[in-house]
Amino acid sequence: MPKPHPREFRDDVVAVARKGDAPISQVAKDFGISDSCLRNWLAKADIEDGRRPGTSSAESSELKELRRRNRLLEQENEVLRRAAAYLSQANLPEMMYPLVRELAVDGIPVTVTCRVLKIARQPYYRWLADPITDQELSRAYLADAVFDAHRDDPEFGHRLLADEARAVGQAGCDRTVWRICRDQQWWSVFGKKRGKNGKKPGPPVHDDLVHRDFTAAGPNQLWLTDITEHPTGEGKVYLCAVKDVYSNRIVGYSISDRMRSRLAIQALESAVRRRQRDGHDVAGCVLHSDRGSQFRSRKFVRALRRHDLAGSMGQVGAAGDNAAMESFFALLQKNVLDRHIWTSRVQLRIAIITWIERTYHRRRRQDRLHGLTPIERELIMNTPATQAA
Repeated sequence: MPKPHPREFRDDVVAVARKGDAPISQVAKDFGISDSCLRNWLAKADIEDGRRPGTSSAESSELKELRRRNRLLEQENEVLRRAAAYLSQANLPEMMYPLVRELAVDGIPVTVTCRVLKIARQPYYRWLADPITDQELSRAYLADAVFDAHRDDPEFGHRLLADEARAVGQAGCDRTVWRICRDQQWWSVFGKKRGKNGKKPGPPVHDDLVHRDFTAAGPNQLWLTDITEHPTGEGKVYLCAVKDVYSNRIVGYSISDRMRSRLAIQALESAVRRRQRDGHDVAGCVLHSDRGSQFRSRKFVRALRRHDLAGSMGQVGAAGDNAAMESFFALLQKNVLDRHIWTSRVQLRIAIITWIERTYHRRRRQDRLHGLTPIERELIMNTPATQAA
C-alpha cells in the first residue's frame, strides 16, 4: 500500500486548486495525482476551514481520544463491579489474582485491572506461572487426611482429627485443622447444635386473624405478604409482594437491595394505590404476614392504620401460617430465580416483574381459580358489578 503524501504537499496542491486558474483535472495532472484524490483533499480542506459541515481532523482526534478514555473508564468500572461481587462471596477469597485472570480472559488488560485494584503485576505473573503454592498443596493434603479420618470416625473432634492426620504423616496444628473443619462443616456428631444468630423473634403486634384459612368471598378482604431474597453478581435482591387471596393476584410489590421496613411499606403502598386506581375500596382488608421485623416496625403499623387495614400475624416457625404466600414464592423460585445465574440486580428485577405481570397474572391458569388466570378471575368478578352500575 503506497504511503500518503506529505501534509505540506497536500496543502500546496489544495492552495493551487483553490485559485481557480486551471481546472481541477489539470491541477491534478500537473501534480501527478488522480482527480478523485484532489477532490478528496479539497473536501477535507473545506471541512478543516469550516466551509462545509463535517468532522475536522482535530475533532476526529479528540473524538478518538474520548472514545479511548470512555473505553478505559468502562473497563475500570467493570473491574470495580466484578471485584465487589468477587469480595462479597460467602467464602472470602485469599487473593485477587484469579479475578485478574478472569478479567483478562474477558478482554480487560492486566495493566488496567492491576492499576484499579492497586496490585503489582510482577507477583501476578509469577502466580500465573505457578498458581498453586507449596503451602496450598500441603494444606490440601492435610484436608484430605482430615476428611479420611472424619469419614472413618464421625464422632472425632478437630483435635482427634489432627492427631489422626499427624499419624499418617500430614502435620498440622490444631488451629489449622479446626479451620479446615469449619470451612468444610466437618463437625463431630456429638457436637452441640448452634443457632443461627442467637436472636429470638420479637413479639407479634397483631393477632392471627386468618388461622390458615386462606379463602375470601370477595376481593380486598384478605391480603398476604412476605419477603423473599435471591443472590446476584452484585449482591442480594429482596422482593416483598402482596397477594389478594380471592384472585391470587399480586396486587403490589417492591424490589430493593436492602431488607428494611421501607421495602414492606412500599409494597403495601403499591397495593393500595393499584386497588384504588381500579375503583376498589381497601378499608377493612386483613393483611396477614409472618413475624418479620419489617412487618412489626412502627412505620409499617402506622401505614396499616393510615389505610384502615387490619393486621394479622402467624406463629413463629410455623410456615403453614402463611402457606399460600410461600407457595407463590416457591413458584417464583422454580420459574425465575433458579433458572439462571443472575449477574446484576437490574437483570433479575426485570425478570421478576415480567414473569409476574405477563406470565403469572395473564397466562398461568390455576386449578384453584377453576382454570382461570388471576386477571380473568377479577374481570369476571367485576363484570356483574359493572353491568349493575
